[in-house]
Order: sequence, then C-alpha cells, then structure tokens
Amino acid sequence: MGFIKAFSGALGGTFADQWKDFYMPRNNVPGTAAIFEAVPQGTNAGRGENTEGSNNIITNGSKIIVPEGTALITIQDGAITGLVTEVGGYIYSSDDPNSQSLFVGNGILSSTLGQSWERFKFGGQPGSQQLAFYVNLKEIPNNRFGTQSEIYWNDAYLNAQVGAVTRGTYSLKIVDPILFVKNFVPVKYLQPNSQVFDFADMENDAATQLFNEVVSSLSAAFSNYTNDPNKGNRITKIQGDQIGFAQSLSQAVEDGYHWKTDRGLEIVKVAIQAIEYDEDTKALLSDVKKADALSGNRGNAFMQQAMARGFQSAGENPNGGAAGMAFMGMGMNAVGGAMNGMQQPATAAPNPFMGAGVQQPTAAPQQAPGVQQTASQPQQEDPYQKLAELKKLLDSGVITQADFDAAKNKLLGI
Repeated sequence: MGFIKAFSGALGGTFADQWKDFYMPRNNVPGTAAIFEAVPQGTNAGRGENTEGSNNIITNGSKIIVPEGTALITIQDGAITGLVTEVGGYIYSSDDPNSQSLFVGNGILSSTLGQSWERFKFGGQPGSQQLAFYVNLKEIPNNRFGTQSEIYWNDAYLNAQVGAVTRGTYSLKIVDPILFVKNFVPVKYLQPNSQVFDFADMENDAATQLFNEVVSSLSAAFSNYTNDPNKGNRITKIQGDQIGFAQSLSQAVEDGYHWKTDRGLEIVKVAIQAIEYDEDTKALLSDVKKADALSGNRGNAFMQQAMARGFQSAGENPNGGAAGMAFMGMGMNAVGGAMNGMQQPATAAPNPFMGAGVQQPTAAPQQAPGVQQTASQPQQEDPYQKLAELKKLLDSGVITQADFDAAKNKLLGI
C-alpha cells in the first residue's frame, strides 16, 4: 500500500506539473526591497487552473515577466542557472526531467514517466528545486546612518583634526545581481515562499551589517572629501553635495569592505541631515569665517575704514593725550601713505585662512612737509642772554677780555 500511495502521489503531481505557469513579481513589494520571489499568477492572484503543481518546479514553456528596473535570476538546487536583465516576457526552458511538459512537445511518455520514477524515489516529491527571484536594480532609498559620538578626521583646509556627530540617509544600487545573490543574500531569503529581503527591515541582519559598515567608514569618507582639491577642500560643501560626498563614502566602504567587488553594491547618493561639530571645531570654523571676511579687496576696505576711524578718534581726543599728539605729528599725508600701504598687491605666500597675504610697507613713513621737527632737536639760545652770561664770567676773571671779544663776535656774526 505504501508503494501504491507513493506511486499514486507521484503520478498525480506529475500530471499537475504539466501545466505551464505565468510568473510575475509578488504583490506589495516595498521600494526598499532588494530581492523577492517570482510567483505563479494562479498563486499570486487566485486565478488559473494549475492549483496542484509543485511550488518549487518551473514547467517548460512557462512565461516569466521581467518588469522595468529588475533582473530575473533562476536558481536550481541552490545554484544560479540563469540571469535576465532586459525588460520583457520570457519562456522558461530546462533540460531537467522535472520541467518536462507534454504541452511543449515533450510527449506524454517522456514528460511523465521519467518524472514519476524520479518522484517515486523521493516519496512523491520532485527530486529538484527550481526557483525564480527578482533583484531590484533601481536606486534603493532611505538607508539611514548616524553616529552616537564624535567621529574625527584630518581636514586639509582647516589644517587640523576636526570632529562631529552626523546623521543622514543614503541610496544604493545593486550593480551586479550575481555577486549580490551569491556573496551577500542569506540563504533564508532564497527559499520557496521566503520573505522579502528588505533593507529597511530592522530584523534584517544583513542590512544591519551594512549600516555598521557605513558608520565605521564615515571618518574616512569625510577625510576623502575634505582632502580632495577637486571638491574645494571645504567642509561646508558636504551637506549640499549629495553625489560628491556619495563618491567619497562609496570609496571609503569599498576600501574597507569591498562592497562593489565582492557584493555588487554601490552607494550613489547621500543626504546629510545634520552635522554637529564639537566645540573646538566650532571655534575653528568661526575663526575661518572671520578670516574669509577679511581676505582680498573686502579685507583691504575693512582695514582702511578701521584705521581711518582710529585716526579720527585720536584726533578728537578732548584730553590731548599721547594718541592725539601722535595723530597730529603724523599729519594727513602720513595717513594717506598708510592707506596706500594697505592696498599694495599681495606678494606673500597665501595664508590658508586669509586667502592671500597683505604686503606691509617696508620703508619708514616720510615726514610730511611743513611739520616742525624742533621737538626732536635742541632749541637755539638767545645771543644777548649768552653775552650777559659771558660778561659775568669776564668780570669774575674766569675768562680774559680776548676770550670775551671772540665769543661776542661769533654770537653777533661779526
């Protein structure tokens, strides 16, 4: 009886699997899904006559639809047997005895007896497993990343180590479906009636691994970006450069984890939602902003205005102090010379914060015409007062009459 039941079950399944199927993607697949099973339309929509066929056998002559933005992979007994990446409808064909069908000209004997004998050996079940899966080739969005503590990197523009806490999202693409399926997708997602491999699924351990690898690559990604002269070496450009920073992040994860070469994955866009710099970096960025504001022509104009205000304040000092005397001693021509010195062309080596050096005047400022210099020279004595002092010396006998006459003639220019 056991033999008859086994044979009867094998024969019944054999006839059921003669029907051709029509395979399509399963319903309600989210945009963050990476791989999902192709299912017969009768199973998918409740229509069709083939309700008794085996779930893991694809009959010869069955039609399979490949929608836009997907690739189709067929798997038999755990091995990949086919790949279709072009949009359209395809007819399945296999040399496996379990796929033979009398409806595609294989004949009733060749298509049923061989299958029946094979299934008899396996207790009425097919001795093979044939599955079809769709791989999402579109951008897979909304993959989140974030750091709980500061990450640090060396910044070429700031010429210092900077740190920040950051968070955002990235989109990725599966660029090689074969590598993705063979090297990354867990086996449980490649079984009959398996759940969808969804990157947004918090219980998807493979997706969690990608999250951890992205976070650990952020420091290298920031370093790649800010040290690349083609991207301007500006930390402030990162948030507005989705593709540029994505290239830096993709390179970082490729260097560290071989996403593209081993797994067929690539990051294509990054949206940074927030960057919160540590206190040292904030102070450094504030200094850089000030330095940028003082660089170039804008810096010359600012310094001229500041100097003019200083001169005016010194000249209007009601106490007539040293600052006021210094201002009066310089004269307006000296002020103009100082202004001209600020406008000299930059010849010094560029400063990374100022943008360009400002050449200071090397020559000492010239004395303005008409300015008295008696303050720094001895004052001339009164000749008559000097004669009176000499007469006292003559009367005291300190000098002779000849000495007195000579000194008098010299003072009076005789």
